[in-house]
Amino acid sequence: MRYFFRRKIPPFDRVLLIESGSRQIFEDLIPGLYDIYGEQMQLDLLTCFGGVPSAFRQDRGRVFRVTDHQGPAGRAQLYRLLDERRYSVAGIICSGEPVMTKWKCVLALRLPAKILILNENLDYFWLDWGHWKTIRHFILFRAGLAGAGAVRTLARLLLFPFTLLFLLLYAAVVHLRRKVHSMQPGATVTEPRP
Repeated sequence: MRYFFRRKIPPFDRVLLIESGSRQIFEDLIPGLYDIYGEQMQLDLLTCFGGVPSAFRQDRGRVFRVTDHQGPAGRAQLYRLLDERRYSVAGIICSGEPVMTKWKCVLALRLPAKILILNENLDYFWLDWGHWKTIRHFILFRAGLAGAGAVRTLARLLLFPFTLLFLLLYAAVVHLRRKVHSMQPGATVTEPRP
């Protein structure tokens, strides 16, 4: 994570977009990036989906597919290829969808680029120390600890140990009763019917 302690925004000359969410997000984003940064920007895409977004220009960028880099050796090769490209900016979708979760976390830590976080509404923020309040709110919101769902989530977290204890005690009592009943003289144990 390069530039984490600096708020300086690097030039958008080498950009990697990590498609770790709905394809529609990049369908809406890519035309705007081409309009703003034009010919000076080289835009590459890392994806797990088949095909590419319709606005992506394959003549001006490269497509990397995580499915082509399986296993430790494949991942090491992909990291090496991405490092060679020397990206200044990496855009990662964090939209609450479980798409490429491990990939985006590892790449955010490994890539020597300024990280741009995008959500499902195309709102964005830079992953740097200057935006720590936004990052904190984003994490709390994704964890269900912000907004209207916070009380419900906290109540579930507080009640979880008691619920687990109740279920364990209930299972212990049922099994103990069965064991005691089977030990009585003349008792027959019948298996429950499916």
